[in-house]
Amino acid sequence: MISRLLDIFFSVLALIILLPLLISVSIILRFTGEGEVIFSQKRVGRNGKPFNLFKFATMLKGSPSMGSGTVTIRNDPRVLPFGKILRKTKINELPQLINVLNGSMSIVGPRPQTPRCFKVFPIDLQPLIYSVRPGLSGLGPVIFRDEESILFAENESVDFYDEVIAPYKGEVEAHYTCKNNVVSYFKIIFLTLWVLIFPKSSLAWKVFPSLPIPPDKLKSPLNFPGY
Repeated sequence: MISRLLDIFFSVLALIILLPLLISVSIILRFTGEGEVIFSQKRVGRNGKPFNLFKFATMLKGSPSMGSGTVTIRNDPRVLPFGKILRKTKINELPQLINVLNGSMSIVGPRPQTPRCFKVFPIDLQPLIYSVRPGLSGLGPVIFRDEESILFAENESVDFYDEVIAPYKGEVEAHYTCKNNVVSYFKIIFLTLWVLIFPKSSLAWKVFPSLPIPPDKLKSPLNFPGY
């Protein structure tokens, strides 16, 4: 209940403060690219129930059925010019404040996945990960904030996502779910703002010292402390 009240308070406050930015971005999108402003996509929600997640449109229409599907790679040709700016700054995620208001998401929680990406999470962790509302931000988004670059370093392999990134991401999301409380809620908000300013920071492992250790193939690109 406390988390839900915090969600409502922060989402309303953010929408009020960011309204000029949201309007400006909507106008630019309307008159550039393909003219689409909001992109809606089915994601796996709490208890596995699907919901429509909202984002500012950054890619060509029909992108999920092109190229690498629902996995976005670095310099992805499906991303529109203005969309690159929105994705880099994470502004494209702001319409999800509506998802937070309607209760399908929280400010903090496991990142909502497409059914395809959710299926490659460890099977035994799937029920735990989405026993809570998925979040606008969370440990997963903080640690994998530059996922496209990791894929680029690994020759843009979707198999690498399925076999290396997804299993560890599932462990990270499950770790947060087990520690879901108001203190962690505010820690994640702080870390989200921190990595926007210092994107190469490894502070997450200091704030959450019991985080699962990433596999060797991920330690370097994730800035794992001591690597």
